[in-house]
Amino acid sequence: MKFTLLLSAFLFFFYNTCSSFGGGNNDIKHNPKAKAITIITPDKKTSVTIDYSNGCVIKQLSLNGKNVLSSSGVYTGIRTNKASFSSSDQNSGVTVAKNTNGVVLSGISYGNEAISVTEVWNFKLKGNKIIWDITREYSNTIQLEEMAFPKWNFADLSVWKGGIMDNGGMVWCKYLKQVNDTYGVHTGGVTFWNADSGDALRIAAKTEKGEEIAAKYSHSDKNEFTCTQLVTDTQLKQRYDLSRFVSQRADVFAPFEVKKGKTKVSFELQYVDYNREYSRGTLPGIDAIAVRELLNTTGRYGVVDNNIIGANGWLTNWKCLHEPFFAQIGMAVNDQNYTKNMSSTLDQERDLAMLSDGRVLSRWHNAAGDEIPGTYNSKTGYYEAMWGYTIDSQTGYVINASEQFDLNGNIDWLRSHQLSCEKALDWLIRRDSNNNGIFEMMNNGIADQKASDWLDIVWASFENSFVNAQLYEALTLWSKCEKVLGNQQKADYYSAVALRLKTAFNKPIEEGGFWSSSKKQYVYWRDKDGSVHGDNLVTPVNFAAIAFGICDDPKRTAMILDQIEQRSAAENLFHWPLCFDSFKREEVSEGNWPFPKYENGDIFPTWGYLGVRAYANYDKAIALKYINNLLDQYKKDGLSSQRYSRTTQLGLGDDILAGISTSITALYRDIYGIRPKWNRMGLEPNMSNTLNGTKFSYTNRNTVYNLELSVNDYLMSTSGFSIKSSGSFGANKTGNILTYYPNNEENMTLQIGAATSRSIKMEVNSWKTDAFAWTITSLDKYQFTIKGLEANQNYQLTINGVIKKIKSKGDGSLSIEHPCKSATQFLVKKA
Repeated sequence: MKFTLLLSAFLFFFYNTCSSFGGGNNDIKHNPKAKAITIITPDKKTSVTIDYSNGCVIKQLSLNGKNVLSSSGVYTGIRTNKASFSSSDQNSGVTVAKNTNGVVLSGISYGNEAISVTEVWNFKLKGNKIIWDITREYSNTIQLEEMAFPKWNFADLSVWKGGIMDNGGMVWCKYLKQVNDTYGVHTGGVTFWNADSGDALRIAAKTEKGEEIAAKYSHSDKNEFTCTQLVTDTQLKQRYDLSRFVSQRADVFAPFEVKKGKTKVSFELQYVDYNREYSRGTLPGIDAIAVRELLNTTGRYGVVDNNIIGANGWLTNWKCLHEPFFAQIGMAVNDQNYTKNMSSTLDQERDLAMLSDGRVLSRWHNAAGDEIPGTYNSKTGYYEAMWGYTIDSQTGYVINASEQFDLNGNIDWLRSHQLSCEKALDWLIRRDSNNNGIFEMMNNGIADQKASDWLDIVWASFENSFVNAQLYEALTLWSKCEKVLGNQQKADYYSAVALRLKTAFNKPIEEGGFWSSSKKQYVYWRDKDGSVHGDNLVTPVNFAAIAFGICDDPKRTAMILDQIEQRSAAENLFHWPLCFDSFKREEVSEGNWPFPKYENGDIFPTWGYLGVRAYANYDKAIALKYINNLLDQYKKDGLSSQRYSRTTQLGLGDDILAGISTSITALYRDIYGIRPKWNRMGLEPNMSNTLNGTKFSYTNRNTVYNLELSVNDYLMSTSGFSIKSSGSFGANKTGNILTYYPNNEENMTLQIGAATSRSIKMEVNSWKTDAFAWTITSLDKYQFTIKGLEANQNYQLTINGVIKKIKSKGDGSLSIEHPCKSATQFLVKKA
């Protein structure tokens, strides 16, 4: 209260004695007597007040009229191993000068005889942004313990829900529970947001060439929420092992050297309307606010740092490479920063986590203690998990790389992963000692008491159906990538391996496969001695078989999914458990006993996307029920748990999993049908009546696509085209050429070349095997080219009812030129 009264008195004095300079709207006000400057953006949404009466500090940063800072404000500084100094230290030498569109504060100095720092702060307005350039000069080369370049001290941990960082990750303030809990990352830009008010502050950071920026987020001893940026010549190292998060320690980064001379950083401060900027659109039947918040928190939580996206997440400094869904999470998060970081994450895993024989190490952690002895690399953090060789790291890498290519569309990037993906697949393909088409783990039976996949304290071994189902998906996806890269021979090879695996997988257990006719489910594994294990209705196993398409038998699909839903409904479970009945005592670690406990029966929503994908083509109502259940749970507890108790359905475990958000990523992929491909935007909706009228925008490789979705009624539009269709499709426009991909596949295309750059508007009336009909409603002169037809085949062309004959070329294409002066209907059908 005292601080508020003093601030009010100060502002009253300030506004009645100040002079103005800068923009024409008197948006920069200087009070020489009070030694204070206030800068206000033209939209009045953002203002800063700089106090240079005793040192130099930003004392107030207001958004929408509310100050978000503590009394400490924003300042710069350094800390050596002997003393701390900052711009808030007493200093009477600060001078103020006008500048084009702004104001410059010079003579800011602090330090001692060992190291002195002088700074110039340059503020200017750029539209509705405040630009703050800080030029710093060091008197000597010296090692520092800490730096504030600058440090933002917000009033408390409730000012912001969190901050979305420019590597696609986020800091969630509620996770900084104790004083000095600190999270440090190697990126400097951030958007802080308050979900209740809708106010957000974006701080964009830019360094000079060759400089590195990092930031740390902390809970101060004054219960402030602080953000500290650091600018150095080389990338900062971690102080404690490889820890990005440290509990009750503010010094997350190791000591570093700064060199004599000047360095500079620039910040753009901007008010952001969070509700508009991060809107998920109009989502009938779905809580769009919960979707937005879940993806901006739990969905992003798996970004540990640059080059490390995964889970468990940054709070426990963990990433599991045996999880295949992080590119898919990026598809739903829809942030180009996440996409860029995921690409570099896979680059790092290719370079540091793959052994020369193609084995992909299964985990990254900040410190040793979870590894098979001798496998932890203290420099990189990658290792083999102590529970056993989790072979799904092979498939996880390939699936993520394949799906990431669809997001980044970079063929050169894909080519850089070609050899490593082949090595990862071939490593596992070689593991078929009995040549039956099913690929084997590195443990032979339950007596080994070792794991072989994500369920890391279940002793699944030898022929593991869960890993083999994931391998089928990896082979299928990678075969398509090989085709894009021009290697049809390799594409055919991986497709053939997948087909052989599918055949073997689906055989009855009596014939060496995984199908149990008596239990109406796929069993989990077979030991080398032939004994069969895991007929206790293990959900990820059976969901994966259906979701990845290795099971495409409608009768089997119905038996599995009906059984799972009947049992889930009987217990009134909000989400699916890992298994419905108990494993046998000898099949699991002691930590899994008695049932239901941990991986022996608890609810793990991490694998929810497999369930949603499996039900989406069978019973959309069930898929949507569990999507909405998960959103309801997020509103209760933020999904801030590792898992949920089967008996109480309350959250358990401090090791939060980012993958717990995957049911919502499946909403986008398998319900709304967001299927970007490397060369187009794809749309394969699976809508139900309750979702009719869905509208949202989606950005794919810098193009904004506006989507309107109802049952059998889909509209995709950009500034350059619009396509309306009752079926799935893909589209891309380059220059004046729009390419339409029926069913979002590449075996046939329709190219529409326009004479001008005007928007092309098209409606697909029908697209069948031998008849293709569309209407153009935009006015222009067009050339239409259909590719993928039968070669040298006669067709009948009808344009607005006028019929003529046309013949395809030897390459299976035909072209039509026509000026559309009004809405024009086209029909091409086989003669």
